Amino acid sequence: MSPSADPSPVIILTTLAAATDASAFARMLVDERLAACVNVLPVMMSVYRWKGEVELEAEQQLVIKTTSDRVEAIQARFNELHPYELPEFIVLGASASAAYQRWLGESVT
Repeated sequence: MSPSADPSPVIILTTLAAATDASAFARMLVDERLAACVNVLPVMMSVYRWKGEVELEAEQQLVIKTTSDRVEAIQARFNELHPYELPEFIVLGASASAAYQRWLGESVT
């Protein structure tokens, strides 16, 4: 992407087991400038199908705010560090105020 291009804001959703240090995972994403902000939500119950069985697990949802040009780098980092065999990695396009979008860009570069 050219330097003059303005990457769009995105939100990435993922989950981690309740016993995992989700705050440390979030901090790593912000420290490495992959994300501008990560919300770590309280423990919740997730019900899902995995390998033919219905599972019920306590998890934490992470809401990762970043820019479209950082998605590939975050996914690469997930492949290295995420403890799940198949981590949730859902990317949602977002709109933001001009000021918030500037802050996002500044926070991840």
